[in-house]
Amino acid sequence: MIRRPRILLFLGGVVFVLIISWLLLSRYCPSVGLALTRETRVLHELKNRTAMPRDGDFDPAFSLGELLKPGDDTSRWSTINAGRIEAYVIDVARAKPEGANCFLPCRRDIHILVANRPGAPRNEQIVLEVTPNLRDWASRQGWDWSETALREQLIGHWCEFAGWLYFDVSHADQSENTAPHNPTNWRASAWEIHPLTKISVLK
Repeated sequence: MIRRPRILLFLGGVVFVLIISWLLLSRYCPSVGLALTRETRVLHELKNRTAMPRDGDFDPAFSLGELLKPGDDTSRWSTINAGRIEAYVIDVARAKPEGANCFLPCRRDIHILVANRPGAPRNEQIVLEVTPNLRDWASRQGWDWSETALREQLIGHWCEFAGWLYFDVSHADQSENTAPHNPTNWRASAWEIHPLTKISVLK
């Protein structure tokens, strides 16, 4: 009989710690996110960049056409550079919780799926991402980069995008350029603009 109150007290303490941890991470998720290895921490820091790229950071060879060019593109660009593209927006959707954002449902990236024409199949689409940090930054500029707003503003339009280049190695085996003819491919390339730092509707 004495053990039961102790067990309940212990479980209550665990719940309390989890709630406090969740509240802290929702406000102060670090740039490395939640990562167990140095390699993962480096990748998370690339995803969570907040610096705005300068003119000299942009790779002039980066374009939608080059992104869609067939062939292994693993080393086609560098993550130290930024890129700009003009593309047609197929869809906008919220990503799953991930380690880079501390696995928090309230801190999820937003995927913007683009292509060179309406109706392009999934293995011809490119993934661009708005991160929670840049969404907060946009809000301070007076711009609404929420999933709802971006869906309303972008889908079915040609837009200009800019931001940092990122090679998502976790999806290389689902990308047409690095896993050609895989029937489960849902993107053309594992290269992304991630995070996006500029979104403009052209027409």
